Amino acid sequence: MHWPWLWITLSFAKLPQKVIWRYKGDRPASLGNNTLLVDWMPQTDLLRHPKIKLFVAHGGTNGVQEAIYHGVPILGLPLIFDQRDNLFRIEVRGAGKIDFFTMNKHTFLQGIQEVVNDPSYTTNMQILSQLMKPLDTALFWIEFVMRHTCAAHQGTESYKLLILLKSKWLRTVKQKKICS
Repeated sequence: MHWPWLWITLSFAKLPQKVIWRYKGDRPASLGNNTLLVDWMPQTDLLRHPKIKLFVAHGGTNGVQEAIYHGVPILGLPLIFDQRDNLFRIEVRGAGKIDFFTMNKHTFLQGIQEVVNDPSYTTNMQILSQLMKPLDTALFWIEFVMRHTCAAHQGTESYKLLILLKSKWLRTVKQKKICS
């Protein structure tokens, strides 16, 4: 087993939490009893579960967006291209931590414990998550307009519809009387 996988398995084994790890290959000998290895699992279903405390990810765009949407903080292990930049943006906002180039068996475990035990990471990610739900924003503004009807520019024009329909109906009735 290569060094980063060994450090990851040893770190997971020391955690009191249960770990679900997408891993293909033979079961590592150093893997603890708290870790479930899966070939594949629907990531969004996993991230949506209320007991998920941390998402260890490489920082691909889809994974980062899904973690933001579900409000789950990230411990990032960027490998290529845009992943480091994606994770840097998460780290700057206090919603995750990057730990690859400095990673060893101690810093990886410390990174996990820091993100899991410091509620600010979850809070910051949940703040980012709120920005991603357009239905909530739409409902807020609909209810706001309903509460504050005195602001004419925020109101609806539907009250004029009755007048338009009524005047159109009267014109139609008058035309029928004239033509008959």
